[in-house]
Amino acid sequence: MTSVFRHAVRRPLVAILVWVVALVALGIGALVGGGSYDDSFTLPDTESSTAQNILAEDFGGATSQAVVQVVYRNEAPVREAVSTLLSEASDVDGVAQVVSPIDLPARQAAQQGLVSEDGSIAQGRIVFDGEMQDVDVASVREIVDLAEQARADIPTGDLGLAGQILQAATTEPPATGEIVGLTVAAIVLLIAFGSVVAAGLPILTAALGLAGGLGAVTILANVFTIATFGPTLATMIGLGVGIDYGLFVVNRYRRARHDGAEPRDAVLEAVSTAGRAVLFAAFTVIIALLGLFVLGIGFMNGLAIAAAVTVAFVMLSATLLLPAALSLLGKRSLAGKVPGADKRSAREGRLFSRWADVLQKRPGVIATLATVVLLAIASPVLDLRSGFPDASGDAEGSLTRVAYELTAEGFGDGANGPFLVAVELGGTGEQALAPAAQLVERLNGTEGVAFASPPQPSEAGDTALIQVQPTTGPQDPATGDTLDRIRDDVVPAVLDGTDAQAYVGGSTAISADFTTVLVDALPLFLSVVVGLGFLMLVLLFRSVLVPALGAVSSLLSLAVSLGVTTLVFQDGFANGLLGVTGTGPILPFVPIMVFAILFGLAMDYQVFLVSRMQEEWQLTGEPTRAVRAGLVGSGRVVVAAALILASVFLAFVSADDRIIKTFGLALGLGVLVDAFVVRLIIVPAVMTKLGRATWWLPSWLGRVLPTVDVEGESAADPRGRHAAPRPEDEPEPVAAGGRHRA
Repeated sequence: MTSVFRHAVRRPLVAILVWVVALVALGIGALVGGGSYDDSFTLPDTESSTAQNILAEDFGGATSQAVVQVVYRNEAPVREAVSTLLSEASDVDGVAQVVSPIDLPARQAAQQGLVSEDGSIAQGRIVFDGEMQDVDVASVREIVDLAEQARADIPTGDLGLAGQILQAATTEPPATGEIVGLTVAAIVLLIAFGSVVAAGLPILTAALGLAGGLGAVTILANVFTIATFGPTLATMIGLGVGIDYGLFVVNRYRRARHDGAEPRDAVLEAVSTAGRAVLFAAFTVIIALLGLFVLGIGFMNGLAIAAAVTVAFVMLSATLLLPAALSLLGKRSLAGKVPGADKRSAREGRLFSRWADVLQKRPGVIATLATVVLLAIASPVLDLRSGFPDASGDAEGSLTRVAYELTAEGFGDGANGPFLVAVELGGTGEQALAPAAQLVERLNGTEGVAFASPPQPSEAGDTALIQVQPTTGPQDPATGDTLDRIRDDVVPAVLDGTDAQAYVGGSTAISADFTTVLVDALPLFLSVVVGLGFLMLVLLFRSVLVPALGAVSSLLSLAVSLGVTTLVFQDGFANGLLGVTGTGPILPFVPIMVFAILFGLAMDYQVFLVSRMQEEWQLTGEPTRAVRAGLVGSGRVVVAAALILASVFLAFVSADDRIIKTFGLALGLGVLVDAFVVRLIIVPAVMTKLGRATWWLPSWLGRVLPTVDVEGESAADPRGRHAAPRPEDEPEPVAAGGRHRA
């Protein structure tokens, strides 16, 4: 692989031309043969997925039909506005049918469930042709605009819209997220490099790598189920790590130039050292992301592929395109020098030197205090509720929130999340339908059930659909208890001994099953991701404690990240300041995705920081000096990289999409905590406290492990001294205060 990098340096125009051709090809492929993004997902071997399949096959996709419900207070002024809305909606492209209770006899409207029992609340239906993924988003947005216009004529504002398809129409892509993130990244790079050109190159090459990655993701959407927010998540991750990777390469190039190397030699050195480190870092992130495949959920696989492919492209951009650009520019690559840059760099070096002095005087106390503070901040994670947020957590006064409240008022809390029970009858005719009728009778007497509708047979007559409305809303814990009661007690009591089989589905059941599947697969996922990360670090650092410290400390960053996310999105703390509207549970896939991404990034920072420590340890055999060398030599770069990555992530908190907001806050905060507290305080403090024991490796393991030099450098001192002997047999005891007994 290194030979490919070197070829790009020696033939920069060829490398750039190849990249441009590849980019054009991917762009054309995405435009001509790109797949469509799809928010649907299935959960293998779960009741809700079985119910979903039966409904799709026998009842025309009852769960995937594209329907917008117009919910309103049934009063004269409101009815007039709704009548106009529904009339205009019938002319919208893609609308197949409009059902209006205003045009139906009162009895018929009530029988169809369009008017509440007391007549105070009513709902019309706008039905699109085809399933949700087939509907043009522009048509749905047109319906939303018509509803806003109609509501403007209603003094009380008692009109709202409901329907899953509204999510895509009411969620605009973040207009300013990328711009804000890039602006902050540019400022950090300008400060770090003191050169306009050097600061611009990582951003430019990251953007070109991102373009290639997104083109590939669009094409892969033909093969994988990739959610509509998948490209945005990939953009967030790809842009951040891409600029970081460029930072590492340009920083090494800049250092070589300052040491007197000629431009091309400096690029070759940067590629051979920092380029190899970038490869290792990217593979760490990719492995963590692809670890999501062990969950066996297609929805998660699609997100993992989108992010991993984008990371791969920005990695290639940083190790091929960026070196080619540096080689082509030559001495001009450090042009546009910022006044005072060298003095600022010297001040930052002295700052990390002073911090190392402070840290190494009281390593145990500092590590303990930092850990306690992080655990306190992370404590809200203990109350994290997993589930799919509904419109009850939307912005007050929004169309969806009004529809939710009116539906609950008129039809009951459970009307916003009914259970859909699919029954396989085991035959046809009245006799086969009898067990389903008995199930309805039993359900209507079950605690937590408001009512169960009579069984609706399919066209073939061998299956039936029962709609069950709970007495409580989707987010109420009591609804989960009702679901368990139906599945574990009611259904077996009625159907055992018959040919019928019942499967409870619906959005609330899907949410519960999703959480269960993730929890069941979590041990395997953690074993794969953490285990592979640990083994890679053992191979790299030839130490047992360094990888263990890296893995365990990354859990602190994750806990703080999810704790604050819970506090903001679930409990509503300071959500107004962050532009977060409403509250609700944390989406089931968010914690596990955040873990995969943060763990990979944390291992990256561990590598970049500890590699310098390992180099000094091998040269001198002095553990305290090694920790100090890592802080002084790599601290500045780790800080710059973290600021860039966090700024890109946090900029996406400005997005309208709640999912992207959640990822932006969780990842941005996690990166800041991991870099500034975990990697620059806790890890070096613990390593100082452990002393020589930090680098302990069992002798038998040392004999079988190959030597891996991530930055392609020899462990020998350039002045000719040899590396200090390694304590590969027994860890040396550590005395109080971090001093070692002779």
